[in-house]
Amino acid sequence: MGAMDRVRAALNAVVKFALSPVDNRGGWSPWIREPFSGAWQRDIEWTTDTVLAYHAVYTCVTLIASDIGKLRPKLVRLGPDGVWSEITSDDFSPLLRRPNRYQNHIQFKEWWVTSKLVRGNTYVLKQRDNRGVVRALYILDPSRVQVLVAPTGEVFYQLQGDNLSGVEEAITVPSSEIVHDRMNCLFHPLVGVSPIFASGMAATVGLRIQKNSAHFFGSGSNPSGVLTAPDTITAEVAERLSEQWNREFSGENSGKVAVLGNNLKFEPLRMTAVDAQMIEHLKWTAETVASTFHVPHFKIGVGTMPTYQNGELLNQSYYTDCLQSHIEQMEACLDDGLGLMEFGTMGIELDLDTLLRMDTATQIKTLKEGVTGGIYAPNEARRKIDLGPKEGGDSPYLQQQNYSLAALNKRDTTEVDRDTDVQAAAMNGAQVTSLQGLITAAAMGDIPIDTIEAVIGAAFPLLTPAQIDAIVAPLKLAPPAPPAPEPEPTPPAPDEPDVSDDEARAFFERRLDRWRTAA
Repeated sequence: MGAMDRVRAALNAVVKFALSPVDNRGGWSPWIREPFSGAWQRDIEWTTDTVLAYHAVYTCVTLIASDIGKLRPKLVRLGPDGVWSEITSDDFSPLLRRPNRYQNHIQFKEWWVTSKLVRGNTYVLKQRDNRGVVRALYILDPSRVQVLVAPTGEVFYQLQGDNLSGVEEAITVPSSEIVHDRMNCLFHPLVGVSPIFASGMAATVGLRIQKNSAHFFGSGSNPSGVLTAPDTITAEVAERLSEQWNREFSGENSGKVAVLGNNLKFEPLRMTAVDAQMIEHLKWTAETVASTFHVPHFKIGVGTMPTYQNGELLNQSYYTDCLQSHIEQMEACLDDGLGLMEFGTMGIELDLDTLLRMDTATQIKTLKEGVTGGIYAPNEARRKIDLGPKEGGDSPYLQQQNYSLAALNKRDTTEVDRDTDVQAAAMNGAQVTSLQGLITAAAMGDIPIDTIEAVIGAAFPLLTPAQIDAIVAPLKLAPPAPPAPEPEPTPPAPDEPDVSDDEARAFFERRLDRWRTAA
């Protein structure tokens, strides 16, 4: 043994001497409880292995574990707008996808929840790199872990050897190296208690009913009874008759015709299955088990199915009553265990879309109303049904006539004085025509854009600055109008020959003589 090994052994001895174990009743111990004092001597104790064989217990544990296991873990960050958004990280994203070398994230969460439901506690050992960042998570066997408390109140965990988790020998570690998720703590705040603690008796009764049923139907559904004789018989004769009866009229021979002599009579002892109402009693035990796990009865095949057939409402009730507490606790434990609470703006969330998935018609209707109501952008709604984005679909849309309450209140109280005559404040037709002319002139470039606001303000003093800005804003955004083409020059008329007055008079007289001759 080297020097460091001797030091480590000495420290462990001191720690074990100073630490005291907590009350583990219902926690790591595989024994659940005794129904009465001295029951274990009579082989009537309840153990985890036997109770798990009852169908209702098995169904509740596997149902809850599989439903939580299929939820995808997300690394999220709180943005400046107060919204948590999914992100990726080289330090944490690979760990969420595969927590250790032999489990993926689904198997890891299923084993987490199974350990918690069956033993009341889940202990997860952290494996860190040289920087102290958690690189792997290993779920430990609860029967190999014990919680210890120091006189100063510090919490430690004593681990037994576990080669699968990398623990080669017994060691005591501080609470900073363990993620501890626990059920309701009935006896100690550091040790949870499994629901089997409350359903063990019902499960045992159910197992006994099933065992008796197996024997009952194995005997051809005929109950046992008593052979009676009118006279006293010796013990040897009674034993011989009993062996002969069991050999010839039980098991596969049950139901054969028995011929009895010497006034012997057969009287059955046990009640039939109908008289004992075995099925109803077995149903009661299953319902009792489901209630301790907070699972709706119809989820495990017992009880009455709800009259409404809305899958979303049924799953929502199941999530609220049964799964939500486990999911929230797992998220909080992972946040604390991975050190994300130190950042304050990062955390782990389990995606609930897989669990609370709606039917197609309801989902499409919900997404449609979300888009038309301005809650979702079209591309956000498309992503929820696994469709790719479309160009221009990244912004929410609303119709133009929708106004906020603040805008409507401002309009009613400040924009127009309540005592102002509306007709006096309104423009007449000539004013509207003049305003249109100014806008057209500015758009054509006849009036500079820089001076159009001043021109409109001077011409129409009833308009507010906000209204003038709204009128001029499109003009500022529009491209300048092209300059009007210059008119083409008119070609000069051809020069005409000059005519004297005498020539014009002579021409006129000739025309007049021609007209007289024709008349």
